[in-house]
Amino acid sequence: MIRRGAVVFAALLAICFAVAAFAADVHLSPAGHDDADGSADKPVATLRRALDRVREIRAANQPRETPVEIAVAEGRYELDGPVVIGPDDSGTEHSPTVIRAAEGARPIFSGGRVIRGWRVASDGEQCRWIVELPEVKAGGWAFSQLFVNDQRRFRPVLPVSGWHTIAGTLDPSAAAAGKGHDRFVFSGDDLRAGWANLGDVEVVAVHQWTMSRMPIAKIDRRQDDSKTGVVILAGHTRSVWDWCSFSKGNRFLVENVREALGTPGSWYLDRPTGMLTYCPMPGETPDSAVVIAPVADRLLEIRGDSAAGRPVEHLRFEGLTFAHDNWTMPRGGQSYPQAEANVGGSIVATAAKHLAFDRCAVRHVGRHAVEFRAGCRDCTIQGCEFVDLGGGGVLASSEVHQMTDGNAGTEGLVEADGQAVTDIAVRDTTIAHGGRLHPAAVGVWIGHASHCTVEHCDIHDLTYTGVSVGWTWGYGPSPAHHNRIVSNHIHDIGHGVLSDMGGVYTLGISPGTVVEGNVIHGIASREYGGWGLYTDEGSTGIVMRKNLVYRTSSGGFHQHYGRDNLIENNVFAMARDWQLQRSRVENHTSFRFEKNIVWWDSSAPLVKGDWSKQLVTNANCYWNASGPVVFPEGQDLTTRQAAGQDAGSIVADPRFKDPERGDFTLDPASPALRIGFEPIDPAAAGRRTPRSLTTDLPEVPTLWPESRSRPR
Repeated sequence: MIRRGAVVFAALLAICFAVAAFAADVHLSPAGHDDADGSADKPVATLRRALDRVREIRAANQPRETPVEIAVAEGRYELDGPVVIGPDDSGTEHSPTVIRAAEGARPIFSGGRVIRGWRVASDGEQCRWIVELPEVKAGGWAFSQLFVNDQRRFRPVLPVSGWHTIAGTLDPSAAAAGKGHDRFVFSGDDLRAGWANLGDVEVVAVHQWTMSRMPIAKIDRRQDDSKTGVVILAGHTRSVWDWCSFSKGNRFLVENVREALGTPGSWYLDRPTGMLTYCPMPGETPDSAVVIAPVADRLLEIRGDSAAGRPVEHLRFEGLTFAHDNWTMPRGGQSYPQAEANVGGSIVATAAKHLAFDRCAVRHVGRHAVEFRAGCRDCTIQGCEFVDLGGGGVLASSEVHQMTDGNAGTEGLVEADGQAVTDIAVRDTTIAHGGRLHPAAVGVWIGHASHCTVEHCDIHDLTYTGVSVGWTWGYGPSPAHHNRIVSNHIHDIGHGVLSDMGGVYTLGISPGTVVEGNVIHGIASREYGGWGLYTDEGSTGIVMRKNLVYRTSSGGFHQHYGRDNLIENNVFAMARDWQLQRSRVENHTSFRFEKNIVWWDSSAPLVKGDWSKQLVTNANCYWNASGPVVFPEGQDLTTRQAAGQDAGSIVADPRFKDPERGDFTLDPASPALRIGFEPIDPAAAGRRTPRSLTTDLPEVPTLWPESRSRPR
């Protein structure tokens, strides 16, 4: 009896401890009031007020050795602007501030507004919903995104299918001379001066690895050729170089044309009248559809002060969803030379330390999901879901806008005290369905940052690069070093929309940087440059090992130029155009290529470029299942080895289990094992924890013609 009583007491004690573990200091609920005390019975209504209550609790209970917790109840929390968090909201090492979803809840912080009051109109056979928004008419609100039943909708686009083509290249106008490009020749009626609200019509034009999105300033019909016209844009690109020009033959779309409205799911905001028109999808009704238009420019801003030595510290977000930021195009348009890095994040942190996002989601946004700016360090994204993104997933850099050419004046580039971005970790996170507004965005972009980790992530359905590391072109000093890109699953990148991309892309001098254990496949460029591993300009001191790369358009590995990189123990398989590429020979060792397996089953050549000088190739296994393995200059392996390359290499079938189905398991008797190749376990790549907050979202549509029909 005594023994049974002790067991019962222990059980009750365990229950009490469990309840205490979930007890919160402040409660937040959509049904709360900000004049309440934040108790379970009297919750507050806004996150800002909840944080103020935490300040009051800390002031009354210093020091504290346990976390101060805000429990966020189920519901939608509507934001008119970003929630701003400052140094006074910081926790401590032993008492962090934790903002978490209440047990079993899936709260959403939304920067959008639910649109109500629709009236149904009929235009012939076309049903349209119409609502007047006085705030828009008064000039106080504009938006370029709309979401219906948790699915993105697009404004009317021309052409309805495919692309228009630029008919002719022009020098910049006088207003853009020396700055960038701002005009081109178009054909026929691709553009029309008589369109309604012409200044709100946007030209979305492809360059090479970027696109520009710009409003129209003027359209002129050419006097000497009635079949063509000239469009002058309201802004200009960021460079005068050809790769940033509107070149003849390049493609473009025209977005937000009122006269093109009518496709189910399309919508148009007439800013002068404030009228929003929506063409419903089959089965949608105004009574049941939830239509959300974004209002808040950003969703969360964490603002520390490095100069004053006052960071925001020891703050955690758990189980929360952030959605519906309001990115709108600047007056001069959006055009950036690479990676759309200037777009910024929906969640922005500056001078933040020990900041964590655990099992959170960011979805339905027009920017990148999360951005770490100057002074951020020891920050973690763990088990998160970033889905349906106007840009990419994560930005990490002390300097976003500076694009540095290492051959032109970067000597002495250093990080200012307190400004360095370091030790940012992104783990077990899904980054998917990005580039919906800014197609050149990157899944994870590490610019001027060091000791960062991207590990066990699923990164897919982007129109540019999966992970990008480094932001210095050439051999000048770089703050990007000792970064790790490890055990990620990166796939379905590019979709044939842009060129010059990689599953993992690197730039500049980067000692200590490791790219290891990743599975990369389905990299498809438009014209050139769909590579798996891509060491671009000045990439130096980088180790790439134990990666599985297959089904790329332009080669599993490409080095433009760089120094002393190690490409070791990788599988490169089934590239379309050629298997390996090198673009520039320099007066130093470019890279070592050792213990790799190269396998393909087509007439595509083994390599493109010089594969004989200023590099080291040893102990590799080559096999073409469709014919002979031919080395550069028509050499066979014996001739190549006599010339001093590929000592210890073999031409032999590595005996993969089923490469056509993506199974690159090696037979235990594989001859590749004899050259020292260590087997790769593809199952170890990708996130290790299941998604929970975005699994019930509908398919994420896209604007770009090449990827509209792809499963997502």
